[in-house]
Amino acid sequence: MQSAVLIFQIFIAISLGYFLAPYLSQKNKRFVFKVLPYFSYILLISVAFELAQALNHIQNPVAILPPALLIAFSTSMGSFFICLMTYKVIDRQSVQGRISSHLFINALKNIAKAFLALGVGILLGAFVNMSNLQITFNSWYLLLVFICLIGVELAFTQFDRSWLSWKILLVPIAAIIGSCIASIFNYFILSNHFSLNEVMALAQGYGWYSMSGILFTELHSAKLGGIALLTDLFREIFAILLMYCLGWRFPRSAISSAGATSMDVTLAMVKQSCGTHYIPHAMMSGLILSLLAPLLISLFLNLKL
Repeated sequence: MQSAVLIFQIFIAISLGYFLAPYLSQKNKRFVFKVLPYFSYILLISVAFELAQALNHIQNPVAILPPALLIAFSTSMGSFFICLMTYKVIDRQSVQGRISSHLFINALKNIAKAFLALGVGILLGAFVNMSNLQITFNSWYLLLVFICLIGVELAFTQFDRSWLSWKILLVPIAAIIGSCIASIFNYFILSNHFSLNEVMALAQGYGWYSMSGILFTELHSAKLGGIALLTDLFREIFAILLMYCLGWRFPRSAISSAGATSMDVTLAMVKQSCGTHYIPHAMMSGLILSLLAPLLISLFLNLKL
């Protein structure tokens, strides 16, 4: 139910921007296009801030950091490479984006800015924790504003019908297969502490930490809920870094690594690193994975493997 409500809010926001766009004045249109590039860095700061806050509220975070980092890194990379190999076999021409010195320099600048934004967010979170300040921050409404602005931009963007192709479904399928393969690899490392179905379930959050942390706590335990929360926070950060580092070269693979977040948080990075043309790919992949994530988590937790 929670996933349906959140997805409904996202589509309301992007539809609102899309249908209001023709009625905006030239001054307001210029303002939207000027503000959009900065939203990705604001969202990065908010993600890093929430990570610092999460670490402060989790009991014994040091003990759960290693498995969370391992699962987040392996599933992000697994999704990326499975998607890359799939498109190399099925649609080789669509694997690579345009390559130029200008794009490469811009990618390096964006990576530097991304790290700076992450650092600012972590420092802010650490300062709040050390000061014992009670600050509740929810980036969801910030996301909805950003998605509304994306809707405005989409109204003035020309798309062809290629993004409606069945091949777009390969992006979320690759994310699922890559995450499952990574889970089997992770199990051999974590088998002394976790069962196979637990490791498989932890890989099915696809970066949606606000959902997975709550769901694991309700269905299993607070400990696994904390690991799920950190796993998907780290997965979101790894996806953002992959987006900035390789999104301009391998756009669909970067979107696959972003999982469910390609529909919301990392949508800003898709636009900036992969190009506006890939926004529909990101929306479709994020929608499918957002719908499947809670179902797959529940399924694997109920299996006895």
